[in-house]
Amino acid sequence: MTYPENFRYTKEHEWVRVEGDTGTIGLTFHAQKELGDIVFVDLPKVGAKAEQGKPIGAVESVKAASDIYSPVSGEVIAVNETLATAPEKLNADPHGEAWLVKIRMSAPAETASLLSAADYEAYAGAE
Repeated sequence: MTYPENFRYTKEHEWVRVEGDTGTIGLTFHAQKELGDIVFVDLPKVGAKAEQGKPIGAVESVKAASDIYSPVSGEVIAVNETLATAPEKLNADPHGEAWLVKIRMSAPAETASLLSAADYEAYAGAE
């Protein structure tokens, strides 16, 4: 699996794609592979505040439940409603259609502390 170069990654296996002051957040391919078949996704409401490194939701699979940690701080401005009825999309397209939330970032410089695609791939491969 190659990880998109224009994303930044967390050691908790989330990604963020930055466009202007908006960060689109999702789970990595590695995360969905480790979780197995995803059966439920719990996401925050639009307007919720997110803080870098703090939980913003949860994902459940047939094997485990896991918190979703925000890679950036800010306000949730969109939620991928499709995942409420089709959580399995996270297994099919974790870096595309199955994004989780969009956040208006309050501190865009936070992304500098996140992993590059190459660094994340090395990290995930070492686990």
